[in-house]
Amino acid sequence: MIWVLAVAVGVSIAAGAYLALSRDLFRAVVGLAILGSAVNLALFASGRLGPTAPAVVLPGETVLHEAANPLPQALVLTAIVIGFALMCFSLALVLRLIQRVDTDDVLALRDAEPVPTDAIKPPRADPATQPTWPPTGGSAEGGRV
Repeated sequence: MIWVLAVAVGVSIAAGAYLALSRDLFRAVVGLAILGSAVNLALFASGRLGPTAPAVVLPGETVLHEAANPLPQALVLTAIVIGFALMCFSLALVLRLIQRVDTDDVLALRDAEPVPTDAIKPPRADPATQPTWPPTGGSAEGGRV
């Protein structure tokens, strides 16, 4: 059973990575959702798959012998809800971006970057004018005066 689950996680990670690296923006968002599902499946598998007994400690015992660990199950349930909300928000952003720019090609979206001569939002400062790190000079206590 664990080998089937390991293969399913591997296939899900491969499919999610393939889609996430796509030039199509919609495919990239769906690929990230599939990657999240693969991580949830791997986390779910860490809580034991075989036993079907409830996670209840019997009176007089301190350890669960034949029960699944409930913590990974709770974490996966929370991650599913958060992942679904993030997927819905991301799809809404992608649809709005596609409506605004009239393309879903990631490379075509580079046209939205500012030109180097734009006075309002220049793309980058000249490296010669950037401060050096770590700063030199100042006092011996970390350069603060």
